[in-house]
Amino acid sequence: MEPLRLAILGCGTVGSEVVRLLRQQSADLTARIGAPLEIVGIAVRRADRDRGGLPVDPGVFTTDALGLVKRDDVDIVVEAVGGIEPARTWLVTALRAGKSVVTANKALLAEDGASLHAAAAEGGADLYFEAAVAGAIPLVRPLRESLHGDRVTRVTGIVNGTTNYILSRMDATGAGFTEALDEATELGYAEPDPTADIEGFDAAAKAAILASLAFHTRVTAADVYREGITEVTATDVASAKEMGCTVKLLCVAERLADGDSAEGVAVRVHPAMMPRTHPLASVNGAFNAVFVEAEAAGQLMLYGAGAGGAPTASAVLGDIVAVARNRRTGSRAPGESSYAALRIRPMGETVTRYHMSLDVADRAGVLATVATIFAEHGVSIQTVRQEGRDDDALLVIVTHQATDAALRATIDTLAELDIVREVASVMRVEGE
Repeated sequence: MEPLRLAILGCGTVGSEVVRLLRQQSADLTARIGAPLEIVGIAVRRADRDRGGLPVDPGVFTTDALGLVKRDDVDIVVEAVGGIEPARTWLVTALRAGKSVVTANKALLAEDGASLHAAAAEGGADLYFEAAVAGAIPLVRPLRESLHGDRVTRVTGIVNGTTNYILSRMDATGAGFTEALDEATELGYAEPDPTADIEGFDAAAKAAILASLAFHTRVTAADVYREGITEVTATDVASAKEMGCTVKLLCVAERLADGDSAEGVAVRVHPAMMPRTHPLASVNGAFNAVFVEAEAAGQLMLYGAGAGGAPTASAVLGDIVAVARNRRTGSRAPGESSYAALRIRPMGETVTRYHMSLDVADRAGVLATVATIFAEHGVSIQTVRQEGRDDDALLVIVTHQATDAALRATIDTLAELDIVREVASVMRVEGE
């Protein structure tokens, strides 16, 4: 049997684990594919670095990634480097040359997935990226293939383990954000620079990929409304508990009808209060889960480890097996499906409920004035309560559903009042 030859780009946490699993499971993989897999090159920054006993011939390491991709004896390119460039150049080159590509690069797919799909179509090659979203959780393929005959209406997910761990600890212990982040860093759940996670960039990239697959529309990271969790306080978490909710960083992608009966897509990432009865509310620690709603299939939830070397490598290996089988049989995976080309709706049109805390002066007429401002902007109040007195007075308001634009206008007007010292917090309420 002729072997299928692999070029691996990157040998960090994920790349090295992929190499180990390829070696450990070589016999089983050969049986599943019908041909052996052979690593012919691994592109790294430093070829002479100690790899901790990685089970490969040191001669396969190279610093020339582009040269490796262009080699005639390479059938499959596995990319585990990340970032936009030079990864985009490497993968486009491989795909145009007819080489199958397996990538975990969510940032590239979210920013310029169109270029990769176009190159794959041009070269007649496969592009697989299960590991780009939610690690080992099989999510991309169900959306891309299993649910392809259904109509997905909404995808709601917890897709970043770092932020979920932080919010879970805040909920369980009453800790503040900084304290919970420090704990996550000590345990290795947060990077030394956690910006991509805590500011929502990582989740936004994944949300763009999920929305593109679910709604057959090109969605980029720039189309995703994004808020991180740095402003979430222990008070917010305590207020959520009083409402029977917990706070989660959610990615929400939904298909909505526009006013002219056409449809649009809204995609957002932000912290939200979620009822503890919702299946996603019980997803704690560094775990991920995605809740899919479809017209025929109903409600589906996929849950598991969303990051880490071994879980991500598991998803990469699954893709390698799939593309290897396709090469043996001369078949191809489904390409990009963007036929719907739905309008990307701005955040201002999004409708949801809100939880707000206002630091106000404790005197007669304050509540009536605040209620009038809400009414003027078409935002209906569901519940209101006052906590504290005198200089510590706090109004906690929960609204009925309203557009984001209407709520923003309400906040701007409230901030101009002398009776409102501060709009202390605003958080959406989802999943009811």
